[in-house]
Amino acid sequence: MSEQNTTETFQNNSVVSGRYWHALDNGRVQCDLCPRACKIHDGQRGLCFVRAARGGEVVLTTYGRSSGYCIDPIEKKPLNHFLPGTPVLSFGTAGCNLTCKFCQNWDISKAREFDVLAAKASPQQIARTAHDLGCKSVAFTYNDPVIFLEYAVDTAIACHELGVKTVAVTAGYISPEPRREFFSHMDAANVDLKCFTEDFYQRLCTGHLQDVLDTLVYLKHETDVWFELTTLLIPGENDSDAELDAMTKWVAKELGPDVPMHFTAFHPDWKMRDIVKTPHETLLRARAIALSNGVRYAYVGNVHDLEAESTYCHSCGERLIGRDWYVLSEWNLTDDGHCTKCGARCGGVFDGPAGTWGAKRMPVNMG
Repeated sequence: MSEQNTTETFQNNSVVSGRYWHALDNGRVQCDLCPRACKIHDGQRGLCFVRAARGGEVVLTTYGRSSGYCIDPIEKKPLNHFLPGTPVLSFGTAGCNLTCKFCQNWDISKAREFDVLAAKASPQQIARTAHDLGCKSVAFTYNDPVIFLEYAVDTAIACHELGVKTVAVTAGYISPEPRREFFSHMDAANVDLKCFTEDFYQRLCTGHLQDVLDTLVYLKHETDVWFELTTLLIPGENDSDAELDAMTKWVAKELGPDVPMHFTAFHPDWKMRDIVKTPHETLLRARAIALSNGVRYAYVGNVHDLEAESTYCHSCGERLIGRDWYVLSEWNLTDDGHCTKCGARCGGVFDGPAGTWGAKRMPVNMG
């Protein structure tokens, strides 16, 4: 087993040694970061495009480079129970280790050219910028941070040194050993649970459901990471009553009732432009099924719906957080997250009153 356990110092050089790989006996190397286990010759790239074989090792080719930096509302990740109302400095790189035909960020995640990576910043620059601009957290998002693990981990370490928290927006498609390292540096995550059938994962994502379920069980039972789930509902593909019933029952049983679920609307994009957008009624049906199966916090997304986007007390039904398209309208929680009416604890990470960032989106120039 050949592993690089240190990352080269950032010097505007986007290529650094990767951590998880081993040499094969035929001149190839195998990337061990995710379940794909890409086996590649020198000069070749893995499916994710950003990890390549070079000089007998696997390297990350996008360290310190980004498609852009922007301050978003934390609710956009989406995270409804993690420091609500606060700003989060967000960035991504390029590439992805899944091939979802319905990708809603395909211009970044499917990029095969580095011209999308015009912005550069070291982990220390990102942490300092987030701190100085009043961001409570930094989010690795837009494309899956699993594939730029070294950059994400180094940035998370720099953030924590300044008291800034970190968020991963991920599909959870990662192997056990790197999974332990990656999530040990994360404070929160939103994980895409894309469906609840192996057929869907294989046919539309060229991945496997069980690997994602393993990540979710790991997060729940072996970490302190606060995480929420997102499922993009695609008409005719993953929106049947039977599948939603099975999925939400599994979540309630295996992950517990306090893990929030977000059911978001699909719009025709990438390689599935012939599918109609998700009806609002489908989102409400999914939410109702989740609530009936014991999930305490279920939301709709990519639509305006004050009732179905808001948070309610699981004990007395009080509206705890009024929410409409990233804007908070009501706040009936104590500073540590208890219902002001009955005192029941709301699952999540709360630290004082709600933030006031709202729906603003502010690009940040690291230069």
